[in-house]
Amino acid sequence: MQIDTLLINEQIVAKEVNLLDSEEKSLGSFPTAEAISMAREQNLDLIQIIPSEERPFCQIGTPEQFAAKAARTYLNYLLTLNIRSEEAFGPLALSFIRENDFDKLKLLPEEQFNLLMATVQVLTAEPKRFSIKVDLLKRTLSLLNRTRYHSPELGRQIQYDINKTEAELKIYNEAMKPPSRPANFEKQQLIVQSDIPEYILNIAQKRAAEYYKNKFEVSKKGKSAQHFSSESRKFEPDDKDVHKEFPGACAPFMNVRTNAFHIMLPFDIKISRKPEEQLDGGARIYYSKMGYSLPLGYEKDKLINFNSGEVVDITMDDPNLLFFSVSRVKESELKYQGSDPSIPPQYAYPQAVLQRTNCLGPYLQVVTNFKVWFDSSTVSLLIQGSPDLYEYGLQGGSGLMTRSHASDKVEAYAENTREPWQEGLSFNFVNLHLLLSPGQDSAFVPYNTPIFTIYPTLNQQNYKIEDYRKASR
Repeated sequence: MQIDTLLINEQIVAKEVNLLDSEEKSLGSFPTAEAISMAREQNLDLIQIIPSEERPFCQIGTPEQFAAKAARTYLNYLLTLNIRSEEAFGPLALSFIRENDFDKLKLLPEEQFNLLMATVQVLTAEPKRFSIKVDLLKRTLSLLNRTRYHSPELGRQIQYDINKTEAELKIYNEAMKPPSRPANFEKQQLIVQSDIPEYILNIAQKRAAEYYKNKFEVSKKGKSAQHFSSESRKFEPDDKDVHKEFPGACAPFMNVRTNAFHIMLPFDIKISRKPEEQLDGGARIYYSKMGYSLPLGYEKDKLINFNSGEVVDITMDDPNLLFFSVSRVKESELKYQGSDPSIPPQYAYPQAVLQRTNCLGPYLQVVTNFKVWFDSSTVSLLIQGSPDLYEYGLQGGSGLMTRSHASDKVEAYAENTREPWQEGLSFNFVNLHLLLSPGQDSAFVPYNTPIFTIYPTLNQQNYKIEDYRKASR
């Protein structure tokens, strides 16, 4: 809580206010403009002390006077929470400490000291909280000489706690530090080819970072709550001050999203079992089920074989039909020039992807022409649907690329020897294999949403899993 953010004079937007005297007794309701004039006649300000949508409660005085009063009131509230062992004390106290200058608020040194020490005592006993503990202890030590608690023995005890905590923090940081790389260490290169390299390599990765930050970033309040625990927890599911169990607070959960390479599209896509409400960039129809698929067309109210034009004897409500449609490009930074000048630029790339897309059994196979070259003697590539794809009603097929796997024509394999940098490298195309989730008849994925993710992994030849009992012998 930041105390010095009181609403003053014209910052009070209500048309009327309830005016209180210095002892907080009601003087009645006044138009806000009149109350401000009354304050200025005394060379003072109108200050909102209790918010309300209709008539907030206000007093006449100086901001400093009310900030100090509000700070002391809030401090007493916090210390009451601490006496009652309330779980909310720690997060609220830490926010109060971090967001306010106690000397400016005229809190007594003893009041500051008591709050700091109480906060130290409820910090979770985890090494990653030790830096906060050290900072708070150093503040208490600097205050000690100004309090009536001052004694050499207490000062030595606090200094001992600082030294001990710093030593333990150093051990923790050393243990967590990754081993240094050899001087001749070379990173493994993954070389990619794409129709839209600037988007795939730069724009999409930037958009993915923004997507996950907006979705999972933990609030200041949530971060403060992370630092505290209580042995006497109460059932308080609606108390936002103690909420701390968020996905974004889990490092492995976030690493699988932020330490990966993401594949997304610069346009919306829709996959459905019914033909209604297809997107404006074009649509395709497929017969798609386990073991068999066929692209279809639609002419004269009949479904036809897309390849031969032959009418197929199925109705539009057949459960094995799959409709795939795309929107125009919606990523403003994408630059793509199609080969057909008759197609408007905003539709050129979506239609190019649409024309290449097909089905593989029940999976829609979105072909983006994204190709990866890698040293398969060292690295394998795990390709799978992005972690949050299920939220859009889709499942993504997953696969591990351990060498060149493809069903292309011979020319695609001959390309493996055309350039010097390709020597010794394997390659693969990364297609997006998408399946409607059980019970889903339709799925819509907005542009710039992570759809598939690539994780480089060690080749199986380069590691082994062993029982620790054998390793320790």
